[in-house]
Amino acid sequence: MSNLNLRVLSVIPPMTQLNTPYPSTAYLTGFLRSRKIHAVQEDLALALVLRLLSVDGLQRIEACVDALPLSQQSDSVSFFAEHRKKYAVTVDGVIAFLQGRDPTLAHRIMSRHYLPEGPRFATLDVYVDEEGGDPLGWAFGALGLHDRAKHLATLYLNDLADVIRDSVDSRFEFVRYAESISASQATFDPLAQALSADFNLVDEILSELALAAVARHEPTVVLLSVPFPGSVYGAFRIAQAIKAKYPAMVTLLGGGFVNTELRELKDPRVFDYFDYVTLDSGERPLLALFEYLVGNRSKQRLVRTFLREDHASDNSSSERPSTDNHAVVRYINFVEPDVPFEAVGTPTWDGLPLDQYLSLLDMLNPMNRLWSDGRWNKLTVAHGCYWKKCSFCDVSLDYIGRYEAASATVLVDRIDAIVKETGQTGFHFVDEAAPPKSLKALATELIARETNISWWGNIRFEKTFTPDLCDLLAESGCIAVSGGLEVASDRLLKLMKKGVSVDQVARVTRAFTDAGIMVHAYLMYGFPTQTVQDTVDALEYVRQLFANGCIQSGFFHRFTCTVHSPVGLAPQDYGVDLIPLPPTTFAKNDIGFIDPTGVDHAALGVGLKKAIYNFMHGIGLEEDVRSWFDFKVPRTTVSSQRIERALQVS
Repeated sequence: MSNLNLRVLSVIPPMTQLNTPYPSTAYLTGFLRSRKIHAVQEDLALALVLRLLSVDGLQRIEACVDALPLSQQSDSVSFFAEHRKKYAVTVDGVIAFLQGRDPTLAHRIMSRHYLPEGPRFATLDVYVDEEGGDPLGWAFGALGLHDRAKHLATLYLNDLADVIRDSVDSRFEFVRYAESISASQATFDPLAQALSADFNLVDEILSELALAAVARHEPTVVLLSVPFPGSVYGAFRIAQAIKAKYPAMVTLLGGGFVNTELRELKDPRVFDYFDYVTLDSGERPLLALFEYLVGNRSKQRLVRTFLREDHASDNSSSERPSTDNHAVVRYINFVEPDVPFEAVGTPTWDGLPLDQYLSLLDMLNPMNRLWSDGRWNKLTVAHGCYWKKCSFCDVSLDYIGRYEAASATVLVDRIDAIVKETGQTGFHFVDEAAPPKSLKALATELIARETNISWWGNIRFEKTFTPDLCDLLAESGCIAVSGGLEVASDRLLKLMKKGVSVDQVARVTRAFTDAGIMVHAYLMYGFPTQTVQDTVDALEYVRQLFANGCIQSGFFHRFTCTVHSPVGLAPQDYGVDLIPLPPTTFAKNDIGFIDPTGVDHAALGVGLKKAIYNFMHGIGLEEDVRSWFDFKVPRTTVSSQRIERALQVS
């Protein structure tokens, strides 16, 4: 591939994480460089936020605020307008503090006189103790001044995000930016309408940053990776700006959102912005496409690639046919083996401003802190999921269904190279469920080489994780694990095909805890046929898991049925009927269903989330779980010693 005269720029569009780079461009850039292709990368999500949250950015936001009639100003906007001078003199300092460049500012932040404290700071009222003392003492306990200041600084940024949302762009958020116009949207119309509107301030800045990146790197190909619905709008705006100035520049769209939701793409208008859209692991489709672009491969031998063609003239892909009745979307998939996981190369963060990411402390949840605080090198232990049976998961898709592991030697070689490049030893293994066999081999290799890292990742709470293995993982640097307990009900776990039981989860999680590893449980409600009794019993199990020191963190989320999951593919096996989707030409993922139980899961969810929040802080662990609900629910049928007895079984 070294003869390809291409210059590739991979871009992270807004919005993704602000504390660490999303890893897709690091993987692609490392892979392309291993094939001797010139490749660079930019994080425009971070760049956009840093430009907005600067003295110059706030001045531009002020102009938008001043253009709003007083009657249309939200509380956040009114507070900003009143305290604009204080925001202007503090914003650069807060950014420097959250980037770790000015840690001593924590003292002034904690004085509670330095920052303008807008509506977001009202959440601190719930933390005031009975004596009216430190409002963060209950939430943070013995944590230090720096952590408390970081939480206040994060509230400050959230206030500013609200101002941007209320005065500049009603869709703006730090993570889920404009996701409603792309997630599971059957047609391209909502996104097309948004893209045809005049640029607002966020669009203007994003366009400036995109064109500056293109001018800096002079690429021939620009790759935009969209992992989430909340990064789709930004990606299209970037491509729009590039095409307006450089119409011949090749633009590509890929990433997790595409792989999940655009598998039935039919709307030619998408290709006003992108020349090609590729599915699933990007290495093989990119190699094939690059060979095609330089004339070394025919169009018919592209791999997992959508493109637009004009039936009337069958234009080559280098020409851009008008979007008319003759334009159609064509999917080409010449079958070739994917690049083996061991051969994809080592991710590289070269070119990304690792010293400019923001360590945030938003939700007072220990696992959420790992997600948002500190910069983690993201790495994959294996491609896909070794279990791939869970009925709520997209097991039919490549990123889950094609399981392929790498040897411990290769993994630790990658880890050593990444530590040498970044100077940072924290790793987040981003597997759907890291296989215990691979983790054991990895831990053994890390210990043998004396490679000192801290790492965390997602697992299944399966019996293979014995106390001895948990101790080994801890010795190798494991600091936390997360896993899906989902609905803590043996009946529903069996229906979900989780392959675990509540008792087994108790023993495994306690083994991790005893090894000094924090445990976070992903919890679910609203699964097909789940009754109110199931929900109350599940919460009782969760209460006992906290009370017996098995888990330290958890989060309840509402079950969503997707078209690629076993529930979506065979709803009759789960006792539900799907609500038919409209004809789809754009995104397709979430699908509604009718559950004959008729349970009001939304109402139950309020109590579940209230309970889990308090359990994490050691509150209410002796209370009857019915007390968390604002309406009458049945008494639990679970023995109060169920988890305690399970832990006594060797």
